[in-house]
Amino acid sequence: MKKALWFAVLTLLVGNLAMAQAPTASGVPVFKVTPGVSKIKFAVDASVSIEGTFKKWDASLTFTSPNVSDGHLDIKIDAASVDTGSGMKNSKLKSDDFFDVEKNPYITFKSTKIVQTGPTTFEVDGDFTIRGVTKQEKLKLDLTGKGTGHGTITGIMAFDRKQYGMTSGIPFIKIANRVEVNVNLTADRVSGPPVKFQQ
Repeated sequence: MKKALWFAVLTLLVGNLAMAQAPTASGVPVFKVTPGVSKIKFAVDASVSIEGTFKKWDASLTFTSPNVSDGHLDIKIDAASVDTGSGMKNSKLKSDDFFDVEKNPYITFKSTKIVQTGPTTFEVDGDFTIRGVTKQEKLKLDLTGKGTGHGTITGIMAFDRKQYGMTSGIPFIKIANRVEVNVNLTADRVSGPPVKFQQ
């Protein structure tokens, strides 16, 4: 009898613990970013055009509640997938003078705060890591398709390359310190309630 009672109590405790730890996915918006139509680009002012895209990357937009301020944007870029249209520029950017892809294969942005600044505009603070150096940067976003469950997020983040150890240049090319990263992400809500925006 005691054994049966102990088994029943244990079963009840385990069941309650599982319920407490189970994710409440149905209560939060769940989005999927579509890589085929989404792009991440970069550009830097120089005497010869230096701009390009990254061919391999991943992005996720997750929420812990329906409130837009509880969203989290994470971007992970394969640094070696840089494509400027020039083999020479690609090789230089992959070298230890710039991205140092052998030691630091990924460029990442992990949001720490999302603030709605206008009807369709947002500022996203986050930890930006490149070459193994992490600093706080700000990504300014604009949203189209607000409230429809399907939308495009476009934005710009600018950073000083020298603060991340990219102090070298490219022979015969004058390069500015300011680098702009442009994101264009198309996302669809695949489950959960709509996001709650500030009116």
